[in-house]
Amino acid sequence: MEHSQGTETGTGLLLAGRYRLGETIGRGGMGKVWRAHDEVLHRVVAVKELTAGRFVAEADRLVLHARTQKEARAAARITHPGVVTVHDVLEHDDRPWIVMQYVDGPSLADAAKEAGTIEPREAARIGLHVLGALRAAHAAGVLHRDVKPGNVLLARDGRVLLTDFGIAAIEGDSTITRTGELVGSIDYLAPERVRGGDPGPASDLWSLGATLYTAVEGTSPFRRTSPISTMQAVVTEEPTHPAKAGALASVIVALLRKDPAGRPGADEAERMLLDAMEGRTPQAAQAYVPTQRVGPEELTSATAQLPAASDPTSSSTAGRGPTATPISTPAPHPARLEPKGRGRWRTAVLAAVLAGLIAGGAVFAAMNDSSGAQSGDTGGRGTGPTVTERTPPAVPAGWHRVDDEKGFSLLVPDGWKRQTDGDNVDYTPDNGKHRIRISIDPTPDFENPYVHALDLEKTLKKRMKYQRIKLNQNTYRDQVRSARWEFTWYEKQEFPGPRHAIDQMYFGDDGTEYALYMSSPESSWETTRQQFDVVVQHWRAPGEQSG
Repeated sequence: MEHSQGTETGTGLLLAGRYRLGETIGRGGMGKVWRAHDEVLHRVVAVKELTAGRFVAEADRLVLHARTQKEARAAARITHPGVVTVHDVLEHDDRPWIVMQYVDGPSLADAAKEAGTIEPREAARIGLHVLGALRAAHAAGVLHRDVKPGNVLLARDGRVLLTDFGIAAIEGDSTITRTGELVGSIDYLAPERVRGGDPGPASDLWSLGATLYTAVEGTSPFRRTSPISTMQAVVTEEPTHPAKAGALASVIVALLRKDPAGRPGADEAERMLLDAMEGRTPQAAQAYVPTQRVGPEELTSATAQLPAASDPTSSSTAGRGPTATPISTPAPHPARLEPKGRGRWRTAVLAAVLAGLIAGGAVFAAMNDSSGAQSGDTGGRGTGPTVTERTPPAVPAGWHRVDDEKGFSLLVPDGWKRQTDGDNVDYTPDNGKHRIRISIDPTPDFENPYVHALDLEKTLKKRMKYQRIKLNQNTYRDQVRSARWEFTWYEKQEFPGPRHAIDQMYFGDDGTEYALYMSSPESSWETTRQQFDVVVQHWRAPGEQSG
């Protein structure tokens, strides 16, 4: 569960006669976290609301609810000051809600985003606290299985707490995860889990290593342009050397060994982290480092000595433990070398949902209105109107131009504010009830937006009460590879009632796919449709000059 710096105005809703909701303090793919007041014990608490699965089948929704209940049971089995305490579990609106200890402070994800990076010794301190919480969980027979920066909370009094055991595996429980599914945030999943193997304590330690890498480097070590390419990187690629990690670097590399048998155990990891926190290079970690960094002049002779099967995940290295492997030099970040044609964000997230590859936050973030725009382009064949808005008219009253930090420029109604959801950029006056969403995919999977839309429509028809209004190929901004899609659906959760959306997709000259999307309640669609015309008329892609 990612914790947000921003807040959403609370409803004042009273749950179970005692917990009055205030404002949202976090949200993720599975739900929201609200700050609330316990009117019986007169204390501040955090309440987790399950919002995922709004467009999924009833059977999938029941699985999600069971996972939420499982989170409460898992956390309740752990007694440790570094684990967020669960106070209560209740049912409201046919959904489970979890009442938890309130932590006054940001998540590690938010802290790293605000500061850019976390200082290595502080990151080592944080890692020690998380490791202590994991050891307590493992001793209680619980695997966390979703250790990531968003689930590490940094209290303002210096405490570090681990939260969100929503996909934890409890020893002795029958699994709720179904065959073929992966659960968790995929760039923090251990390689053995991506391959479909059973997780163990070493899997949580791998996720801790990825979390610490993100903290000190400011970027996730394996995140790529799509879930599929990210999973490939987790299994087959070594991360770029953590150059900003100082004494913590060798610890991170040791924890990120592909082979779980080749990673340090909790006791040894604790000693390594303690050394790094005190500014000493952990000598024990060097034995786990699979490569040594060399200069370019040494690379040719060094790589010539490599055996043919040098993949640390191959059977020849399995169980080797802390034996060092031959030397090589860190390669450029794989994200910069990824060939065109791999899985793309807009399509691959939804494709992964259909294939049952990913569950939890990564799945259901793609199945709601927040991501509906990027997974929302579908329709039927037809020849639409030609649209060539190259010289936009004057800015209408009540609008202003925004030059977005991602390089594009558009007109936005006065009072609408910028938000982000993954790689998407939204502008909204009311936290998404009405929204403009901009999605940009530099390496799309489909030959044109119309084919992309048809593929997506098949899924949305199965997943929600969807009705196509129209889908036409058109020419937009002199691009013949364009499509416009309009549809309606019925929203049950966040903004209950009938909703309406429209999406203009097109390929730029360089093959980048753009999607300009707007959605609103059906009751205000007439206004939204007029606003959409203004947005598409005044849109400028990155690099375009004002006209």
